[in-house]
Amino acid sequence: MLTQAEKDFIQSNLHGDVSAMALKLGRFTDLNARLILQQIAGYQTIEHKIPSWYKQRNLLFPKNLSLEQSSSEATAKYKYQIISGLPEIYSLADVTGGFGVDCSFMAHGMDKVLYVEKQEALCELAENNFKVLGLPQIQIRQGDGVEAIKTCRLTCTEKPFDLIFIDPARRDSKGGKVVALSDCEPDLTQIKPILLENAKYVLVKLSPMLDIALAQKSLPETVEIHIVSVDGECKELLFLLKSGHAAEEPEIHCTNLRTNDFGQFFTFKKSVEKTAECRYAENPEAFLFEPNASILKGGAFSILTQAFDLRELHPNSHLYTSNQYIPDFPGRVFCVESFFPFHIKDLKKHLGQVSKANITVRNFPNTVAEIRQKTGLRDGGEIYLFATTLSDERKVLICCKKP
Repeated sequence: MLTQAEKDFIQSNLHGDVSAMALKLGRFTDLNARLILQQIAGYQTIEHKIPSWYKQRNLLFPKNLSLEQSSSEATAKYKYQIISGLPEIYSLADVTGGFGVDCSFMAHGMDKVLYVEKQEALCELAENNFKVLGLPQIQIRQGDGVEAIKTCRLTCTEKPFDLIFIDPARRDSKGGKVVALSDCEPDLTQIKPILLENAKYVLVKLSPMLDIALAQKSLPETVEIHIVSVDGECKELLFLLKSGHAAEEPEIHCTNLRTNDFGQFFTFKKSVEKTAECRYAENPEAFLFEPNASILKGGAFSILTQAFDLRELHPNSHLYTSNQYIPDFPGRVFCVESFFPFHIKDLKKHLGQVSKANITVRNFPNTVAEIRQKTGLRDGGEIYLFATTLSDERKVLICCKKP
């Protein structure tokens, strides 16, 4: 626990340079410098990642690794939205508690919540933080999550929880990242039957690098797949499993949560994508459409041409065009200024006085670095250049601006 003097120092130096502060703290023999610096670094990490927690002034933080691996407030709230839409969900068990961000947001409105974590230090932090956050319904238990579920079952005649949440560790014994289900800790392929025997639903958080089709084969009880991005960067995959359910095709929800405005949402099924007729454009039209990262991860390609009356530029480019502006398209929209073949000797003629541009490569033989080297264009500015291939295999640069 922190002394009052240590708390005061933390609050007075929330935005200070942690490295420089280590020297400053050397003059105070009555203060725990290591613990203070850990707390200041923690507050600085969550200021934008978990802004509602940042307003609380008595939280305690772990070492950086736990904070780096924890969910953001945006993704934690999204999980709450998923489970709040399910029927009769009143109890929850988080069997891989960690720093407790997901658990704290999903606990709202729950009658009973169990947080289980192997590390004693994280359990102690969670006990303090849940009290500060006003979440008395959360019970904390140190130990193995699966064993805790089995223990709870001994005192229940039915399933002890309505929903179990699990976020398997995606690092091996040497600290390297893994993406296969069987390589995670705990191994979901081994403990899945136990989880489904003890809850109506199981919500699984997985790496965004995971192959969705392969994971789905191992998790046939899946009823929903959520691909969650934040500001265009794919952050996590969520598989919602239902006890006693199998064989039906799950819906895939492609979600891009945005900091400054409403998120982008698109839902589809793989069977519909496979049968959708994709329409192609001969040339770029007035507007260019770039799907967000969740759409690309989910593989919703042909279906976009049907859902938004668009035409794709090439089967492997995944860029779309139309003469109509579509404000609710799930991705970025640009006004097409011009397009031209990628011939070095003609580039200056087409680019004019442009010295800076934001360059994106899609289905193109050159990298962004190579294009910058050949054109001399620096990064930034108001111009967006898409280096891509059209349906007749022409290699072009499409010069755009934001609407």
